[in-house]
Amino acid sequence: MKELTKLILDDMRPALGVTEQGAIAFAVATAKKYVTGEVKLICLVLNSGMYKNAFTCGIPNSREVGNEHAVALGYVVADADKGLECLEGVKPHHNKEAKTLIKEGKVKVELGDISSRIYIFAEITTNEGFASVTIRDTHTNITQITKDGEIVFQKDSKVEAIEASPLIHRYTLRRLLNYVRTVPIEEIRFVRQAYDLNLALFEQAIKSRSTPFAHYLFQKNGQRIISDNEQTSASLLCNAAIEARVLGLSRPAMSITGSGAHGIIATLPLYASAQVNHYSEEQLLRATALSYLVCMYIKEYSGKLSAFCGCAIAAGTGMACGLAFMKGGTFRTLQLVIQNMASSITGMICDGGNHGCTMKGIVAVDAAFQSVNFALEGIAIGNSHGINGHSPEDTMRHIGMIASPGMVETERIIVKIMREKKAEK
Repeated sequence: MKELTKLILDDMRPALGVTEQGAIAFAVATAKKYVTGEVKLICLVLNSGMYKNAFTCGIPNSREVGNEHAVALGYVVADADKGLECLEGVKPHHNKEAKTLIKEGKVKVELGDISSRIYIFAEITTNEGFASVTIRDTHTNITQITKDGEIVFQKDSKVEAIEASPLIHRYTLRRLLNYVRTVPIEEIRFVRQAYDLNLALFEQAIKSRSTPFAHYLFQKNGQRIISDNEQTSASLLCNAAIEARVLGLSRPAMSITGSGAHGIIATLPLYASAQVNHYSEEQLLRATALSYLVCMYIKEYSGKLSAFCGCAIAAGTGMACGLAFMKGGTFRTLQLVIQNMASSITGMICDGGNHGCTMKGIVAVDAAFQSVNFALEGIAIGNSHGINGHSPEDTMRHIGMIASPGMVETERIIVKIMREKKAEK
């Protein structure tokens, strides 16, 4: 198996609801395995990206939103063995129990560092003892577990030094394109699983009464899932699925770079284009591999959770490259696509996982199609302008730098606004 194939395979993960709430519940459920007795306090500390992304987002199988309810459900019902799908078994009585825990003051959520680096610390104290779980860098990467103050698990962190040079950054765009063109198709056939999951989530959005954007986009597309217009079909598929996810509908998405919305944007517009234009499944799977890899390339610079909308910017740029690839674009076309995307939606803020992600996805799909259409005609914002670099690698690095370290203060202000709103209720 090629190195890049393994990178994609390891990164793709099913996630139920917004990934951050799944990760919070997973951390609490894991800590619960190490304690007995009656719960006195569940304490959670999150970095700003985690805190913000779960702040007002819908929770699967629940009408509640936010960090506290995710913590409480993590204790009441979450199955840690299911990873990011740990809230799959939530029933109405579990939501009542969770609300009681919160009302009794047994759930405490604190904001830690303003940082794009994932950090979760969950500690459960009972009348018989206490246990804690620490997660860093990825949503389910447990680095330490303690029980009654004693370390029972610790991950070897020698690999930290490699962080300066992530695997994806050892490749150029030209080499990524060469891989996508030449990798044996059977080796990347597993990518099809992303479409199975994401399309099922889309179908749930269309059936639901709580997804107004999905129904509007469906009307706009002539009440057809796939019409003759690839852009409106792409927007419908992509953004209905995003809306279902952020509102807490109960089907998983296939995440990439730790985000279900990234995974949806990186895939479903490509599926719509392939359906309208009758591209083969092989073309679709190769384009998706490229979409994923470009998204990863940018995200390794921006950080997993930052103040800019990685869904629109990183996944949107990856998807635009995949779209250009399916339409016969050359390496030069991809370079121009990246320049157009960098010059348009870079800087779009992330104010958490919430209903607004749907609007951001709509903007991303529109920007991607326009960027590709221009690039196929040889039209792009030149590399002497703005943050565009002398190479596509430089441009993608600059996009990421806008988020981290560039938007750290923006992140602080976004979280401040969200907390003030909550306090005013």
